[in-house]
Amino acid sequence: MSDALVPPEGPIGAQPESPVCARHADRPTRLRCTRCDRPACPDCLREAAVGYQCVDCVNENRKTSRRSQTLVGAEQTDGRPVVTQVLMVLNALAFVVTAVQAGSPFVNQTSQIFVASSLQPLLTANGEWWRILTSGFMHFGLWHLVLNMAVLYIAGSSVEPELGRLRFTVVYFLSLLGGNAAAFYFGGVGGQLAGASGAVFGIMGALIVVWKRQKRDISTVVVIVVINLVSNFFTDASLLAHLGGFVIGGLLTLAMVKAPRENRNLYQIGAVVAAVVLIAGMFALRAQDLMYSW
Repeated sequence: MSDALVPPEGPIGAQPESPVCARHADRPTRLRCTRCDRPACPDCLREAAVGYQCVDCVNENRKTSRRSQTLVGAEQTDGRPVVTQVLMVLNALAFVVTAVQAGSPFVNQTSQIFVASSLQPLLTANGEWWRILTSGFMHFGLWHLVLNMAVLYIAGSSVEPELGRLRFTVVYFLSLLGGNAAAFYFGGVGGQLAGASGAVFGIMGALIVVWKRQKRDISTVVVIVVINLVSNFFTDASLLAHLGGFVIGGLLTLAMVKAPRENRNLYQIGAVVAAVVLIAGMFALRAQDLMYSW
C-alpha cells in the first residue's frame, strides 16, 4: 500500500457523487426538472415550453391549468362522441330485444315490449307516462333504426364536442321529449308513436345553430332537414314529432350559444328549465283533455 498522502477533498481527478432521480433511487442523473429543480432521469422528464419538466410537475400543471372551453362554455374534450355512441348502443340493444321477441327484425313492432313502450296517447294520458321516454328507443323495423342512427352519428359527432357531454345529453333527451310532446298535444289519439327521430331532428337543429355560430356553410344540413320534413307527407312518419324535436333542439342550443359569458351557466339552466316547463305543460294539458274524453 502506498504511503502517499491523499488530499482531504479526495483523490485527484475524482468526481463528486452524482445525485439520483427523485422517483428512482437506483438511477444516478445529472438532469433536473426546470420547474422544481429536482434530479430526474430521462424516463421521468417531459419536454415543456422551456426545458424539461418531471412527470410530477407535468401532472400538477394539468390539474391546476384551466382547460380551454367551447362556444357554450363546456370544457374541451378529446373530440370522441362518447354520448352519441352510448345512445346508439342503447337504441340498437332495444331493437334487438324487440326483434328477438317478435321473431323478425322487420316486424318487431309486434313484440310485447314494443307495444308496452311505444307512445299511445290514450294509454299515456291515463297513467302510463313511461311511454313518453321509452318510445324514443323503439323503432319500426331495421331500416328505421339504421337511418336514425346514421344521422345521429353524423350530426352527433359534430355537435357533442361543441356542447360537451352533459349539455349534449340534455339537448338530446329534451328534443326527444319535445318531439313526443308535439305529437301528443297536436296529434290524434289513435295509433302509436315510436323512434328516436324527434331527438335526432333536435340534434340536427343544434348542428345548424353550432355551424352558423362557427360561420360554416349550413346549406347542406338545411336541405337535408327540409327533404326529411317534406317526405313525412308521403310516409307514416310523424311530422309533428320531427318538428317538435327540431324546434326544441335548435332553440335550446341557441340559448346556450347566446348566453352571456357572465352567469352563463345560470342562463343555460334557465333555458333548460323553461323547456322542461313547456314540455311538461303540453303533456299535462293534453292528458287532461284526453282523460275527460275517455
